[in-house]
Amino acid sequence: MNAEIQAPEVLLKFRRYGATRRAIGKIIHWHYRLFEERRHDNSVVLERAGDFPLVVLPGVLNPRLARSGEFFASQLNAGLITPGTEVLDMGTGSGVCAIAAARLARRVVAIDINHAAVRCARINALINSLEDTIEVEQGDLFGPVTGRRFDVVLFNPPFLHGVPRNDADRAWRSTDVAERFAAGLAEHLTPAGCALIVLSTYGNADRFLEQLRRWRFDLTIVSMRAFVNERLFLVKLTPPDVRGRQND
Repeated sequence: MNAEIQAPEVLLKFRRYGATRRAIGKIIHWHYRLFEERRHDNSVVLERAGDFPLVVLPGVLNPRLARSGEFFASQLNAGLITPGTEVLDMGTGSGVCAIAAARLARRVVAIDINHAAVRCARINALINSLEDTIEVEQGDLFGPVTGRRFDVVLFNPPFLHGVPRNDADRAWRSTDVAERFAAGLAEHLTPAGCALIVLSTYGNADRFLEQLRRWRFDLTIVSMRAFVNERLFLVKLTPPDVRGRQND
C-alpha cells in the first residue's frame, strides 16, 4: 500500500492475527533471541540496505533484522525528501535512514542517545561517501539541536513502553519518548515542515497517536508493509499551523 490513507487510527483497528500467525511470530522472536541476538550483540556485521552497504556495530539495532529501519529507508524518495531540504534523523541507529535521506537532501543531522550508534552512523556515512552531508550528534531527542529547525524530521521510535535494560534496548523501549517527541516536534520544524515516523502493530502505536493528537498534528498514513506477525506504517505528521496555511 503506497497511496495515502487518511485515517491513522486504522493502526488500532486491524483484526488481531489468528493463533497460527501468533505462533509463527513467537517462533521468529525466540529464534532471534536464541540464535541471532547474541551474534549481533557481539560481532561487527556487514549488511546491505537497498543498494548501499551498512556496518552494524555491537549494541546497535540491525535495520534488516528489526525490519522497521530497512522499511523506513526504502520509502524515502524524492516525493518525501525534496532537493535542498534540511533533514533531522532522530534515533538514527546505524544511520540507515540518514544515508537514504542524504542522497536526496542538502543536509542531514543524525542523532542517537547510544554512543555505539553514533560511532556506527559516522562509519556508515564515511563508507557511503556522505560524511560531508551527514552530521552525527550524540544526545537525547532534540537536545543536540536546540534552536534549530528542519524541513523534514525522521523518527523510527522505540515501539514498546517500558524501562530499557541498557543503551541498546533504548531502540526498543522507553517510558516517555512519545510524550517528549510530540511536545518538542513543532518547534523544530520550519514553517512548511513535516515529520515522518514509523509505527508498528507490534508496539504501542496508540501511545504515539494519542500524544500526537494531543498536540494537534495532522496524521496521514503514507505507506504500509505487512509481515507475518506485524504491520509497519509510515506516518506523515503536519503541524496545525502548516495545515491551516495549506487550506487558505
